[in-house]
Amino acid sequence: MRKEVLRMRKKIKGMKKAASGFRAAGASMLTALFVALTKGSTVYAAGTKIGNSKLAKGTQKLIADATTWLMVLAPVVAGLLIIYFCIRRSAADEMDQKKWNNRIVAAIVSCIGAVLGSATLSVIVGYYQ
Repeated sequence: MRKEVLRMRKKIKGMKKAASGFRAAGASMLTALFVALTKGSTVYAAGTKIGNSKLAKGTQKLIADATTWLMVLAPVVAGLLIIYFCIRRSAADEMDQKKWNNRIVAAIVSCIGAVLGSATLSVIVGYYQ
């Protein structure tokens, strides 16, 4: 039994080490992206700007439309889920009520995250228009 506990602790320690490595790599990539975006350099392909291509303009419009829809749909869906979770919580026993409370909190946090992410993305895309 003791050996199993020690083995599990080693696995957890290794997972934590790997997770910190992934976080460091992600932070490095994000920093490199921001540095590249703030340099102000223009990308050219065969003498024309890529930003003026149909693909770039269409992608910008697609992202703008998707973020608008997400900002509208996320609160609506979250509201409906919260109503459903409240109804289920009222019919649950004491132990299950805690689970439904956690689901309600998760729905609220997810809604806030979706709206904030969508707003951030629309602000970022707004700089390129």
